Amino acid sequence: VQLVESGGGLVQPGESLRLSCVASGFTFPIYAINWHRQVPGKERELVAHISSAGGTTTYADSVKGRFTISRDNAKNTAYLQMNSLKSEDTAVYYCYARLNSLEYWGQGTQVTVSS
Repeated sequence: VQLVESGGGLVQPGESLRLSCVASGFTFPIYAINWHRQVPGKERELVAHISSAGGTTTYADSVKGRFTISRDNAKNTAYLQMNSLKSEDTAVYYCYARLNSLEYWGQGTQVTVSS
């Protein structure tokens, strides 16, 4: 079982990034997917959630209107489009898959927003 994130990097405030999360080893389409982020010394926080079929999405208040979560079940891939990035979005971003008591985490990808 693997969740592999990519797409992180260093950008300036106001710019955009798109994170990808490629899944393997489990039935991706039936799992709900979250993106979480963590800053050193702080708890991991939920950023965005998408249901298994993609019909339901929810966002943390801090990213509403700027971030969009999506998924392509045919490609076993989830995405997080991040626009209008701010310095406070700097964190390691993790992909998370859950089906009832089954849950998997990716290894994370670093996003740094700095001028």
